[in-house]
Amino acid sequence: MVVLGIDPGYAIVGWGVISFNGVNYAPLGFGAVTTEQNTDFNLRLERIYDEVDLIIKKSKPDAMAIERLYFQNNQKTAINVAQARGVIILASQKNNVPVFEYTPLQVKMAITGYGRAKKPQIMEMTRRLLKLPVVPEPDDTADALAMAITHTQAAGTNLKAMIFRKGYTK
Repeated sequence: MVVLGIDPGYAIVGWGVISFNGVNYAPLGFGAVTTEQNTDFNLRLERIYDEVDLIIKKSKPDAMAIERLYFQNNQKTAINVAQARGVIILASQKNNVPVFEYTPLQVKMAITGYGRAKKPQIMEMTRRLLKLPVVPEPDDTADALAMAITHTQAAGTNLKAMIFRKGYTK
């Protein structure tokens, strides 16, 4: 199974592609799509779409795992992230890649087994699971890899049966 994990944003979109054979993980690629602060927001969205579309075309994932959006105190930021998330999901849809959403709590549980794990713990476990020499930077990239790992954990549950029933196999 090849999974593209995404940590959505509009300044930085973390991404990570992993393969999982049921036992071992292998990182296939990871990085971040960045946009400049003073760039027109519509152009930022276009860049995000184009870059994610290219990542999908190159990596040919079986699924995309993305963080479920939740509103924080700053609604303007949340709305902008939601728009960026929308173009990311559109890129996945246009490439026939099913999208699965996970909450931060689900990621913490999948990666560390502890729902109150702190970010450094999640990042270190992600590094260990993927056998990387260092934690990927920026943090958004490590978060995206954790999101992809979370999907592989969920795919071993009832979610896997749902995937096959809906025909999301390649």
